[in-house]
Amino acid sequence: MDRNSIIGIILIAGILVLYSVMNQPSKEQIEDAKHKRDSLEIVRQDQIMQEKAMEEARALLPKPEVSEGTTDKDQLKSLYGNFADAAEGTQSFITIENDLMKVKLTNKGGRIYSVELKQFKTYTQQPLILFDGDSTIFGLNFFSQNRSIITNDLFFSAIEEVDSYFAENDSKTVKLRLYAGEGKYIEYVYTIYPNSYKMDFNINFVGINEVIASNLNVIDLKWSLYSPQLEKGAKNENTYTTIGYKFFNDEVNSLTSRGKDGQKEELNEKIKWISYQQQFFSSILVAKNYFPNAIIEFQNLKDDDEPGKYLKYFTSSIGIPFENVEKSTVQLEFYFGPNHFNTLKEYENDFERIVPLGWGIFGWINRYIVINVFNFLDNYILNYGLIILLLTIFIKIILFPLTYKSYLSTAKMRVLKPEVDEIGKKFPKKEDAMKKQQATMAMYKKAGVNPMGGCIPMLIQFPIIIAMFRFFPSSFELRQKSFLWADDLSSYDSILDLPFTVPLGYGDHISLFTILMAIALIFTTRLSTEQMGDTNQQVPGMKFMMTWMMPIMMLFFFNSYSAGLSYYYFLSNIFTLGQTIIIRRFVNDEEIMRKIHENKKKPVVKSKWQQRIEDAAKKRGFNPKK
Repeated sequence: MDRNSIIGIILIAGILVLYSVMNQPSKEQIEDAKHKRDSLEIVRQDQIMQEKAMEEARALLPKPEVSEGTTDKDQLKSLYGNFADAAEGTQSFITIENDLMKVKLTNKGGRIYSVELKQFKTYTQQPLILFDGDSTIFGLNFFSQNRSIITNDLFFSAIEEVDSYFAENDSKTVKLRLYAGEGKYIEYVYTIYPNSYKMDFNINFVGINEVIASNLNVIDLKWSLYSPQLEKGAKNENTYTTIGYKFFNDEVNSLTSRGKDGQKEELNEKIKWISYQQQFFSSILVAKNYFPNAIIEFQNLKDDDEPGKYLKYFTSSIGIPFENVEKSTVQLEFYFGPNHFNTLKEYENDFERIVPLGWGIFGWINRYIVINVFNFLDNYILNYGLIILLLTIFIKIILFPLTYKSYLSTAKMRVLKPEVDEIGKKFPKKEDAMKKQQATMAMYKKAGVNPMGGCIPMLIQFPIIIAMFRFFPSSFELRQKSFLWADDLSSYDSILDLPFTVPLGYGDHISLFTILMAIALIFTTRLSTEQMGDTNQQVPGMKFMMTWMMPIMMLFFFNSYSAGLSYYYFLSNIFTLGQTIIIRRFVNDEEIMRKIHENKKKPVVKSKWQQRIEDAAKKRGFNPKK
């Protein structure tokens, strides 16, 4: 790397650190956010208490006047109309499962109560449950006979009295009905398939057109849940915990996960699916056709340095189409599974786009090159530390011609430094700066040296650096994979847990891979400054900035990040160091100077573009002096 390349990296790292510091919340914001989280936690506890939740739901409904002496049944009739019989009941559960997941359904709301992914564990080796409990909300909200009906609080009836189903060789279906009178009901149909993370979910409306508002063509579906912490590093996991969505026949987007209090967005276009996603797992609700609109929102439940069971509270109000006819069906699907790129791709619908691999060229590099190389190595090698090593070697071999060209360009600039200084002496005044620049560029051109030759190879390499930055923290393959002292390459490695938290984002632990990366970077930059010689004197403090400031900034920035990423950057710097030492043994300054002198003796060849400009000027009658 030459001076320009290193300055660019320092500026980028400085901007990232400055952005992190400037966006730290004030004391008042922290208190306000804590107040909101406490409020949400109170709500969650209230929801768990079934009786109190029922009372709160009733309080939201219109309460028509009733005469004295009316029974509880009469009051329920006045509150719920045709759905009064479903307002009371006893909660029961039905389990449907296959080899991959166990889904527990409850007759209260007819909803999914919890989902367990059977082939995975949390970081603490507990069963991996995406969501669970009475705090989950999933139900339709509509008006019937001037009454607001919330199906989440009503009791459905199971068509078959079976406690559990297992989809081993064939699909299994469970039907739950919410009756609104004889021959009138809303039916939830859940179908699970063998060896699949997908589950069909159909909503059948039968005779409901008689008890629902006649002008209704969209029904609100309320979907809310608390997103639990599943991984080692809450800070890192929270960064990737957000709500994603896909526009119908269009792109995939997501809410910004870094909002201090939360994020909210109104989607007034057709939506194909909505995902509640974490770092490595997602719950996705998919429309076979589309959702007309939706309002999606999340609230943060904890700060990065606070312990807590939950990371975010997700909530959505989703419009589903409704036909005011005797019988109609809305076809939906669920995906409950890992954010594994190839697994998501198998289910189509652009699910794999929720994996944050980067935008533009950064995402292309990860999707079409890095993932394929990584998966190829994964088929033959079990040790992921060795896979990262081989991946680094592969990338360094591919980039070696650019590295060599960058070094060679820097060497040419170094041997021409005395001549550049002589030009500076000829034009010492500030008003002669343009003449000085023109003379310098003319000298470079005559010598056959491109002053940007060192920057261009670095710019070409930069997308790969950023692609790796996005790949490792989101790589499902690294989840809970150990290497040396790191017990989970997808999260931070720690050789010492501190009894306090170091500010500026460093955290409460010491990552050895991050320290090794910083040390390797120090040696790499020191070798680069030696290679550039006294050219650093043009920028005061450049040597200190390159040698110390950048490694220190990286030390703070990467301490709580993926150990796999720090390990990769450590290896990358070690190989860069080795390549530079080898190249130096084959590049001789005297030989470079000899070739430069030979170039100076040759006539300056005009570029085709320059020749076309001059020809066009001559046609207009302008003949430039030679």
